[in-house]
Amino acid sequence: MPQAFSTRAHRQRRRPGQLGSLEDALAFLEVLTSFAGSRLFGQRYGTGTPSVLALHGWRRDHRDFDGVFSSGIDAVALDLPGFGSAPAPETVWGSPEYADAVAAVLGEMQARVIVLGHSFGGRIAVHLAASRPDQIAGLVLSGAPLHRPPDARTRPRFGFKVARAMASRGLIKEQRMEALRQRYGSEDYRAASGIMRGVLVRTLAEDYSAALSAVRCPVELVWGDDDTAVPLSIAEQLNRELAQAHLVVCSGAGHLTPITVPGELRAAVERLKT
Repeated sequence: MPQAFSTRAHRQRRRPGQLGSLEDALAFLEVLTSFAGSRLFGQRYGTGTPSVLALHGWRRDHRDFDGVFSSGIDAVALDLPGFGSAPAPETVWGSPEYADAVAAVLGEMQARVIVLGHSFGGRIAVHLAASRPDQIAGLVLSGAPLHRPPDARTRPRFGFKVARAMASRGLIKEQRMEALRQRYGSEDYRAASGIMRGVLVRTLAEDYSAALSAVRCPVELVWGDDDTAVPLSIAEQLNRELAQAHLVVCSGAGHLTPITVPGELRAAVERLKT
């Protein structure tokens, strides 16, 4: 059975810009629940057996879903390994490994669950649905980077590629390479280190074609038309590819839909429950 514990033992990691805030103090006192033999931690919502599993985005945590489940939906929002209260994995994981880890929670939920995946959590949700079709009743995906935009600039600059090759031959010191990574890397890349930097690099290189083609459940796509991280064109492509997809476009919303349009995500969950 799930067990409650206080974050006095597992203190939340602070988000950028929240140091010393009242929210930090409240989060420090927040009571979370342990799952899967205390290998995972998260927030429970509602009073019944959970029927919805929520997976957050990169550099986020379970608190993103407080507004989505404020109406009493029986749900679990996890802190994914490497974020919030959860320690990083011991080795570099990709989305399939995250899905395997998260699947351990399903035994403590209803027989068939709805998975809500935002951004990075959407990558994991797709693998979960593809590998465990009998346990997943539906998906809600939002801002999930399951395809690359046509104009994505994913190749590193030539100078950085040369420096990387020189570093592999011991011609450039690690301190200099890290300075170049900080200069040329994305914000997420610069903020990550160690295992989690490896996780980021691995997941960015993943191909989700096979997993998407294996999804058999209904899928609700909830997207902001002002999402600059994962543009609406990605959702439109997913809507064409997935057999049972329904796209909702949120006018004026950006990437952080759990924060800005929680009601739309809640409505999508409710549609899948009926």
